[in-house]
Amino acid sequence: MPYRLTLLALTCFSTAASAQTVDFNRDIRPILSNTCYQCHGPDEKERKGDLRLDTKEGAHEAAVVPGKPDESSLIERVTSKDKGNLMPPPKLGKPLTAKEIELLKLWVKQGAKYATHWAYVVPRRPDVPKIRNPKSEIRNEIDAFLLAELAKKKLGHQPEADKYTLARRVALDLTGLSPSWAEAEAFVKDASPNAYEKFVDAQLAKPAYGEHWARTWLDLARYADSAGYADDPARTIWAYRDYVIKSFNANKPFDQFTIEQIAGDLLPNPTEEQLIATAFHRNTLTNNEGGTSDEEFRSVAVVDRVNTTLTTWMGTSIACAQCHTHKYDPIAQTEYFGLYAFFNNTADADRGDESPVIEIGVTSAQTKLRKDLDAFATKLDAAAKKYPKEIQPIAKLHADAIKKASASLKPVTTVPIFQELNGNQRRVTKLQHRGNYQDLGDVVTEHVPEAISPLPKDAPKNRLTLAKWLVDERNPLTARVLANRIWEQIFGLGIVRTPEEFGSQGELPSHPELLDWLATELHRTKWNQKAFVKLLVMSDAYRQSSKVTPALLEADPDNRWLSRGPRVRLTAEMVRDQALAVSGLLSAKMYGPSVKPPQPNFGLSAAFGRSMDWTTSPGEDKFRRGLYTEWRRTNPYPSMSTFDAPNRDVCNVRRPRTNTPLQALVTLNDPVYVEASQSLARKIAAEGKSASEKAAFAIRQVATRPANEKEVVRIVKLFEDAKAGFAKDAKKAEKLATDPIGPLPMGANAAELAAWTVVANVLLNLDEMLMKR
Repeated sequence: MPYRLTLLALTCFSTAASAQTVDFNRDIRPILSNTCYQCHGPDEKERKGDLRLDTKEGAHEAAVVPGKPDESSLIERVTSKDKGNLMPPPKLGKPLTAKEIELLKLWVKQGAKYATHWAYVVPRRPDVPKIRNPKSEIRNEIDAFLLAELAKKKLGHQPEADKYTLARRVALDLTGLSPSWAEAEAFVKDASPNAYEKFVDAQLAKPAYGEHWARTWLDLARYADSAGYADDPARTIWAYRDYVIKSFNANKPFDQFTIEQIAGDLLPNPTEEQLIATAFHRNTLTNNEGGTSDEEFRSVAVVDRVNTTLTTWMGTSIACAQCHTHKYDPIAQTEYFGLYAFFNNTADADRGDESPVIEIGVTSAQTKLRKDLDAFATKLDAAAKKYPKEIQPIAKLHADAIKKASASLKPVTTVPIFQELNGNQRRVTKLQHRGNYQDLGDVVTEHVPEAISPLPKDAPKNRLTLAKWLVDERNPLTARVLANRIWEQIFGLGIVRTPEEFGSQGELPSHPELLDWLATELHRTKWNQKAFVKLLVMSDAYRQSSKVTPALLEADPDNRWLSRGPRVRLTAEMVRDQALAVSGLLSAKMYGPSVKPPQPNFGLSAAFGRSMDWTTSPGEDKFRRGLYTEWRRTNPYPSMSTFDAPNRDVCNVRRPRTNTPLQALVTLNDPVYVEASQSLARKIAAEGKSASEKAAFAIRQVATRPANEKEVVRIVKLFEDAKAGFAKDAKKAEKLATDPIGPLPMGANAAELAAWTVVANVLLNLDEMLMKR
């Protein structure tokens, strides 16, 4: 019986398949890439049987007879009953399914047509689908593309979310912070047709916008305040973090943003800001442990720059081509080192002093004056021995005054930058066999992967040309990658679900035409990121309710087709920032050196004895946004690591979303969240006269919506029960109400504040608090 059922299923599939037109990129490339290219792909050194299946010429010459599957050795090998002849070899553990075999047969029968990988084709602006009698509102082109696909699945959009939900959703996505109650109320009461657009524009204009969107870029830039490796010494590079924040707030076009970071030092008369931008690639690790080879780790840094550039701008994992030609994509090892050559002539060389650096915060004239003052003070101090004893103290006193004047002109900070080598200092790039910097091959000059797009003819072979190539409209990847990344930040899931991999090993886009339209929209608007973000949040797809039914969950479990509004957990920094914001503790202070918020002392040391503990920053600095927290690679801030923040050793395209008991333990017990609960309790206690009024305020403060009667009743009961317990234990009440926030306010009741602290702690741990809905 099972055999008959299987045979019937295969017969039904074969009948259905015969009626379909096979698409190489959609149907065939994933099969070949996952099971064949490793041995029969681009890497000529690893190619088996002199058979190449990633090109039409290679396949048609040796394994495929177009139109004749029965005469094609490819089909014969994948259907063989002889294990020694069967492909792929059983020992690899990658057997083809019956469906895949039937697709290969149908593909050959239909002519075995090949196509360039979709991501390597320059995006062309497709026509916007025309939706007849749409059941959902079409607010912009995005909705038309999405509804066209939803209609095929007999799905549509959900009704618009209520205005309180929209206010919180928009504010979280655009600023990383929930709106104040006054903001939300004003939006809800605004009956004008453009009320929603006005609210969106107000969020885009906030300084918090740049702080929020900088976080994603800093993950890509592997920004950290330490140098990495075992010793992990401190590194002063926060000026680069501030550059990123300011660039997002200024809505700097993405092409300019790119050029400044890759090659700001090569621009004509670069500004201080453009030089600071080049610290993007000075975020690489440096190893200053005694006995290490500077050249080895300088080479490691250059490799990291190649990998990070291709990952960040082109969604291409190229790292394997460091050791051999790529097994899945048409990227040769020589092309890898062609890219390596662009970054191989910067002046940094794994030095402990991070040179070259620039001083920021003083003008060049001030720098010159400081040098002159220092020289004069030294001369005056030395000359004081020649004066009579009664005059010597006066001379020395004036020398001390001059030194103080000089000190007042010292820079605010330094920042490591890129600086190109010139003349006979320039290095010659050679291919590294198996990626070994000591095993060198032929000389390689600067060039880019041929399969992606060519460099402009006659352009100088330097980083500036490379940067312009990255954002050239003829580059097929960059605009798609950026559009997909922003889409993922807004909707929770990318159109391409593998944002780090747009190559053969990546997933196909769910909405390829929409992705191309969005990419060309970035070109049309001259890389205007704020306009792009606004376009997404203005769509009907974004404004939908996120409520889901069992039937809808079954039809679209991951919400890949946008059949409902986005609903995802907040990032690590946002989880912490929300707790501080609603409790009234969050500092609005921007920029400057990184800060050290409270964290448990572990009593541990890094290599060579450096303590991993720190002293909490004083005053408001301990309440600044998570973005400003000191980022140590060997010891990331524990509570944010628990919520999936990376250590930033390498470029991070996306953070996983895990769900572990440790996360609840952090938000319940970490000193930061305890203090936030205490502060929120004091705000609650000061609002209204009755417990019910206070409870209603607490819900508004945390969830940015009115409380319902049932919620108020439950909160009041929790408060009264807790208060009764604390009334019996004054010492316990005093501790919960004051440690660590400080003494009770004048006239406050410890048991009452402790009880409201319990309530606040519960509210800060609501699913609604930790999610964007």
